Order: sequence, then structure tokens, then C-alpha cells
Amino acid sequence: MENKENRAEKPAERKTPQPTFTDKVKQRAEEWTEALEKNREQRAGAREKSKAAIHRELEERMKKLQHTQAELSDKLKNLLKKEISEQKRKEKHRAAEIIGVFSAHNFYANGFTPEEMRSTLEDLGPTYVKIGQIMSSRVDLLPESYCRELEKLRQNVKELDPQIARAVIEQEAGKPIDEIFSEFRDKPLGSASIGQAHYAVLKDGTKVVVKVQRPLIAEMMRNDYVLLKKGAAMINAIDDAKDDDEEKVDLLSVIEEMEKVTEEELDFRIEAENTRFFKENCIEDETKISCPSVIDELTTERMFTMTFVDGCSIGKKDKVIAQGCDVNQLGTVIVENYLHQILDIGTFHADPHQGNLMVSGGIPYWIDFGMIGRISEADVGILQNLVLSLVNGDMEALVNAVMSMGAASPRTNRNKLLDDVEVMFGKYMNVTSINDLDLGAVLEEVIDLCTRHFITLPGRYTMLVRSIATFEGVLEQLCPDLNLFELVSGKLMERARKNLDVSQELLSAGRNALEIGRKTVKLPLLASDALNSMLKGRMKMNMELTGYEEILKKTETTVFNLVLALFSCVLFFGSCILTTADINPKTSGGVPLIAAVGIVFSIALAIFTVRKMLRKK
Repeated sequence: MENKENRAEKPAERKTPQPTFTDKVKQRAEEWTEALEKNREQRAGAREKSKAAIHRELEERMKKLQHTQAELSDKLKNLLKKEISEQKRKEKHRAAEIIGVFSAHNFYANGFTPEEMRSTLEDLGPTYVKIGQIMSSRVDLLPESYCRELEKLRQNVKELDPQIARAVIEQEAGKPIDEIFSEFRDKPLGSASIGQAHYAVLKDGTKVVVKVQRPLIAEMMRNDYVLLKKGAAMINAIDDAKDDDEEKVDLLSVIEEMEKVTEEELDFRIEAENTRFFKENCIEDETKISCPSVIDELTTERMFTMTFVDGCSIGKKDKVIAQGCDVNQLGTVIVENYLHQILDIGTFHADPHQGNLMVSGGIPYWIDFGMIGRISEADVGILQNLVLSLVNGDMEALVNAVMSMGAASPRTNRNKLLDDVEVMFGKYMNVTSINDLDLGAVLEEVIDLCTRHFITLPGRYTMLVRSIATFEGVLEQLCPDLNLFELVSGKLMERARKNLDVSQELLSAGRNALEIGRKTVKLPLLASDALNSMLKGRMKMNMELTGYEEILKKTETTVFNLVLALFSCVLFFGSCILTTADINPKTSGGVPLIAAVGIVFSIALAIFTVRKMLRKK
């Protein structure tokens, strides 16, 4: 009995089966995969954290800046007595003045040509000139011809009276100008809508540039923005009341964004912080490339003082060569620094034209940091995928990159986008060398693709594309042998190789192969089920037609307009027939009131329908 009981208990005493060699390998692979994923996330997080930390540092600096109201000194009040009186008078009738300017330019008759838009903004005053300057860099919002014309707003600005410029410096510094400088030149180095720059020498012999803000300009621009926002709110309300499928532009948000940019330019301390930040983070070796230093004690909200770069613009090639510079070597240094700004720091000079790149003692200098752009690590990844997909001729990868750049709308059609990308690739099929590619033109074509396919891009992308296009133009004049596309693609390939985890990619490929194998085994069974369903008449086929949305929408709109036109005709003839009937009440002319109302309504409906059809065209 005991033996039987013992034999009965033996199964309960059996040990759990030991893991096989395959199980151990599988477990080890899972642990390895988990460790690699964690390591990859940590490395990606470290890179992103680095850029994010740099951006946060700059943002924290900006938050500490508090706006202060400008109190004019007695000297400035006397010098500006006439301007102050004129500004107070204009404030009461500013809205009427704006309407008068628009009426004088007769924009409603022929629309705004590029030249008409520029001259109108000039007549409207500094606020609108500044808006025009901001819009000149937004190729996503305005056609290229308008942007080129609006760039002229940066030129031919009236100089500030030297006495007024001196009075502003004395007010901001709190001491007479002779106690600050051993030399001060009244003739400005440059003049803009908000301020102008003067050359000076400090008591210790340091050569500096002093940028002073035009008095009264800040208050006038802020008042103009109040009027603009009221007008934009009214236009938005009218647009919201319209019952149509057209995408609406939030004009108020656009005006508020421009106001934010203008406010930043009105506070010279922001440009000073940008200059400090750039010198600390974007300049690695000042013996190769540099930028001015900020003179802190002579920098306020309305005055900015920095060291003077005693050299020439990079656009003056003869003078650059006369300094003993090798233009190709100089161009390479500038490009490497520019790519360092974009790819490594995520903060770049957004207006790199010839006037903002100087050469002194054989060393290039970046100047004027009123406009800087920022991009994240994710943005750099998208740019990398976009450029490498062009180099590799991968259309699907390019479409994915374009789609990930912005927010697609319900009107975005991926198949149509793929067709346009194929056309775009066709342009570059005959290109025999990467040196023949124009990076700025390629990126602008990508921006155009996004616009045509209703993909809304963040402003940082258009700022980057505009910056690259400007920079490429500078390089073409300085050193035409250097190709920005080749240098950028090379840098991005090197970056991609550094970020590539070979073991992870192999493991991922192995997992994909295993998954394909599992699904392949099921194919005969799935095919058998499908054939059985077909034989028994249970199979259904779903088909979706794509690419006809616009045609259907236009057809629907045309039919609706034709129905309205037919209805207005029927109503008109019916009302005409009613005029012969004896129906009360009647008008003073003896025509039945219902007939008169019908005729008037039918004519109004016909006019509305015709205008609607013309507008759609």
C-alpha cells in the first residue's frame, strides 16, 4: 500500500522542467533588446536634453527682462516738442488716417501689386514698415515677388537728428556723452525703422557701435497694434459667420505673432542676450570665427552697445582677398560654424546676408542678432531624413519627411503628394553631381509642396529655409566652388552614422524576418479561407476611389450655383407675371407689393450668385 501511495504522490514531487537552450537564447535576446532600447532612448534623450537645456537657458534669460516705460528727459522733450504734439493729434484720428491711406492707394479696384503693397506700408508708418519687413521673410505666407519687394523696406530710412540720438544716449546712460566716449560720430553707420547705429570710442580706447532707439516709436507702434487687433477680431468674426468649407486664416493670431516679434525688437536687451548666447554657445574657437561682445554697462532697453568689428562686409570680395584670406577656406569655416549652429546647438542666425557677415584681420564675424531661429533635435532628424531621401532617391521617405514637417489637413491627399514628389524627383534625374544641386531652391520647393497640399508648417521651418537660401546666395558670391548641399548632406550622413546602432538594427531586422516567417506560414490557410468564402458567396469587396475629392466638390458647388440661378430666374418671371394681377397691398405705382418684393429679391439673388461663381473662378 505504501508503495502505491508513494507512486501516487510521485507526480506531485516532479520538478519543473528546466529551460531549454532555445528558451535561454530567447530570454537572453529579450534582455539584450530591452537593454539596447533603454540605451538608445538614453542617448537620444541626452541629445534632446542638451538642445532643450540650451534653449531653456536663453528663455530664462529673456524672462528676467522687465519692460519699463520710457520717460523723456527735459532735453528730449524740448527737441521733440513738435513730434510729441503731432503724435498726440494723430492718435485721435489714427483709424481714419489708416482708412484714408488705403483709400488713396485704391487697393480695392485692382488689388495689391507688390509695389503697391510696399508703398502703402511706407505711407502707413513705422509699425506697418516693420510688419512688411517681418512678412518679407515669410515665403510660406506671401509669393516670392512680394517678399522681394518688401525687402526694400529695409532701405532708405530717414536718419535720426544727431542731437536727438545724443540725447537718447545721455538719458539711457545717465551721464553726459563726453563722459562716456572719447569719440562719437554723428553720421550713423546704418538707419532702420526702429533705431540707428553710431560709431564711438570708449574712454579706455575700445571701439564700439552704439544702437539707439527712435524716441516715441515704441508707444506709437503699440497703439497701432491695438487698432490692428481690434480690426482683426472684427474680420475673424465676419469670417466665422460665413458658412463655407474654405480654410480660414486666424488674422488675429497672425497680428499677435507679429506684435510679439516687434516687441522683441523694441527691447534692445533681447538682441544683447542673443549676442551673449551666440558667443557662449555657437563660437567654439575665436581664432577661426567670432562675433562682437556686449558692453553691459551701456546696454538698456533702448540702447545697445557692442564692440566694433573693424573690417569689411564679406560681400566685398576684393577687400577680403586683400586681407590675405583664402576665400574657399574662409567659406568652409563659415559653413562649418553655420551647420554647428543648426545641427548641434539648434539656434541659428536667421538673417545671414552679406551685411551681417564681416571679415576683420582674416577672421569672419557674425553681427546683428535681432533675428535668431531655433529648431529641436526632432526637427534636425526630419531635416536629415529629407536631405538623405533626396540623395538616395527614396520618394516614400521624402513623402514621410514632408508629412512629418507640419500638420496635415483633411484636404491633404498622400497619393497626390506622392505624384508631385515623383515630378520633383524627375527634375533632378539628369543631375550628374550633387554639386549641381541648390539646397535653398530644393528646400523652397519642399515648402511649396507643403503649401499646395495643405500641410501647415511651423514658422521655424520657413525661417530656416529662408536663412539657408540667403546664406547660399552669400556663398555663391564669395566662393562659388563650395556647394552647401554637398556639405550639409555630408554632415548629415556623418551624423546618421554616429547615431546608427548596428546591433540594434540587426536585431530589429531579425525580429522583422521572424515576423515575416510566421505570417508566411499562415498564407496557405488564409488563401484557403478566402477561396471557400468566395465559393459560398460570402466574400465582399470594399473599394475606395481617391483623387476625385476636388472634382466632386467643384461639381457640387457648380450644381448649387446653377440651382440658385434657376430659382432666381423663375422667381423673376413669376414676379413679373404677378405685376399684372390685382393683388393688395400695392406700391405707390400700383404694382402688387408681393410682385415688387419678388423682383427685388430675385435680382439680388442673381447678383449674389454671379459674384459667387466669379469668386470661385
